[in-house]
Amino acid sequence: VKNLVQDCVGGPELQQTKQKIQSLSETVSSTLKKHVYENYMQFIETAKEISHLESEMYQLSHILIEQRNLLTTLRDESMLDDQKNIIEDQSLDPNVNEEQQNRKAIQLIKESLIGYKGNLDDKVFIHEGGLIELDSNDYRPICRIHLFLFNEVLVLAKVRNEKKLEFQTEYETKKIAVINIKDLDGVNKNAINVITSDGARMFQCINSAAKLEWIDKFEHAIKFHQLKKPKKAQAPQPPTSLKFEAPQKSTDSELLTLSPTASEMGRVIVENLPPEWLVTAPEEIQAEIAQRHFEDCLALLQKCEDHLAHDSTFHGAAEIGEKIKTLKGSLASVLMHELSNSQSRSLQAALRSSRRPLKLLVEMEKSREACGILLRVCTSAIRTSQRQARRNNLAVSELFFCDVALVASEFLRAFSAKASCTSALIVWCNMELQYFASQLIKHYLTKDTQLEMVAKVVEGVREPCLKLREIGLDLSYHMEGLLRSTLGQLLDEARYRLVDSIGRTEDPWQPYNLQTKTGLRTLLKEFDVLGIDFRAYVTGDTWINLTQATVSFCRHLLQTTESCAYLAKYDSLQRDSEMLIRELFLSQHSIKPPNSLNADMNFVAKNKTYMAEVLLPIAMKRFERIAGKKPDLLMELHTQLRTVPPKPKPRSVYQTDVL
Repeated sequence: VKNLVQDCVGGPELQQTKQKIQSLSETVSSTLKKHVYENYMQFIETAKEISHLESEMYQLSHILIEQRNLLTTLRDESMLDDQKNIIEDQSLDPNVNEEQQNRKAIQLIKESLIGYKGNLDDKVFIHEGGLIELDSNDYRPICRIHLFLFNEVLVLAKVRNEKKLEFQTEYETKKIAVINIKDLDGVNKNAINVITSDGARMFQCINSAAKLEWIDKFEHAIKFHQLKKPKKAQAPQPPTSLKFEAPQKSTDSELLTLSPTASEMGRVIVENLPPEWLVTAPEEIQAEIAQRHFEDCLALLQKCEDHLAHDSTFHGAAEIGEKIKTLKGSLASVLMHELSNSQSRSLQAALRSSRRPLKLLVEMEKSREACGILLRVCTSAIRTSQRQARRNNLAVSELFFCDVALVASEFLRAFSAKASCTSALIVWCNMELQYFASQLIKHYLTKDTQLEMVAKVVEGVREPCLKLREIGLDLSYHMEGLLRSTLGQLLDEARYRLVDSIGRTEDPWQPYNLQTKTGLRTLLKEFDVLGIDFRAYVTGDTWINLTQATVSFCRHLLQTTESCAYLAKYDSLQRDSEMLIRELFLSQHSIKPPNSLNADMNFVAKNKTYMAEVLLPIAMKRFERIAGKKPDLLMELHTQLRTVPPKPKPRSVYQTDVL
């Protein structure tokens, strides 16, 4: 308002200006209301359009999902249709006996497999077919697989582009388990889960009939060795299956009619039958693994092991024990796979997701394998975060040591009862520290790096590294050793560079004129921060009774001293740091005016005295305050300079004979 009415003279002009302002205000208010109304109407129209668009997008998404499912089904069926069975393509003579047909089938399989070195001559061929291996996490197709199922082994071959079968691996049928996976619309259909000694592997069949046939053949192969046991005599044979029928109850009269030997044998058979829950336990354990109920699965496994440890005299105990042992190995493999799956996540997410499998693996006495996988996962997560931090110009040192502290805390929590695993953590810390130091040198401590930047990087490493002592982990000495050689080279290069820069500009050896009082005040405030007071040397309005080179060197020396003091916190670098300051000071202190310059030697001596008596003690105090150590070399230099003061040039005295 003041600006608007400053040109008005008298009351009438003020009234006119007031009316004009009110008129403009009303106009602006009316225009604003009009625009608000228009914007509101446009907003309503836009909302309607967005609603229609959302509906159309939903319909389009639904159509695309249906198309994707259809294409996936067509692709899978076409991929599986291309895979023809080896045995079905080659007609077998039905007139020959079963043993000859088996030998011919094995011969055909050997000829079709590339790279197989195993022995199939004593095996019995059961079934074969082409399947698609799926990723167990997202059910994504991985590759085409051809399976050959025998009574003792399962042979897996990878289908190449030329439709050739390349041998991949084989498993013993008595050490595998097959789980039927529920079909999921649009995600997974006609799949089975085969639990092997290497972990769970998921396969997709061409249709539901093929899936049921594979499950039946697998069950037949798993029990094949039990069904084919040779009969040596007419002696009573043990049960051939883990499914036992309850014995029929006999009356007392019937038992009395039996002979003593027969009745005793009947009681032994009845007593040696396992409990029903133990017979069905393997199937329940397989279902728990498939449903990822790992805690319940481990509890049932331990219950079975405890029962077998106290009573293993019943019929079929060896078979049940072997199956329980295989299932326990399968559970451990699944948990190891679960632990490894957190590798692509961030460190915090990886540690959170690893707690559940870690706890179970420790209970299964798999601590050493589990800690190795956990540390590999942490290594991947930490190095990924370090690359991102360097890319975003973040504090890599603080992030690294915080991550190390997080890993150490989580590791000690998970393996608190396993003292033998602590050595793995120490080895891991040393390896990660070596890698971190190499990356630090590569990206931040390169040649020609300014001394101030070097000090900043080293101080950024030292402080978070010392904080690890709070959790009982001291890596400071190792860190100092890893950086010692590089920092020593950088100090030498900085000393040569800084000393060489002294005396490059000519000094008129005259008092420093700041030209203005403002310039003088600014300079005094700047040096107050550095701990130097030039007020005693101020003359006139804008003069300092020291040379400009001396004033500039004061700033330069104190900044260099601060950087060297941070590096001198490492004991191995203290002498090199002091040597740099000492040579830099002596280079400036030893400069003399040229003979061609008629300089006032008393003024020259005054500058040198100021450097020795004022500047050097301030630098020494600054060094000791930052480094926490007395600068022995600088104290020795100060003593030497005080004992040999500079001699001023003698003045010429005019003499006359006149009395």
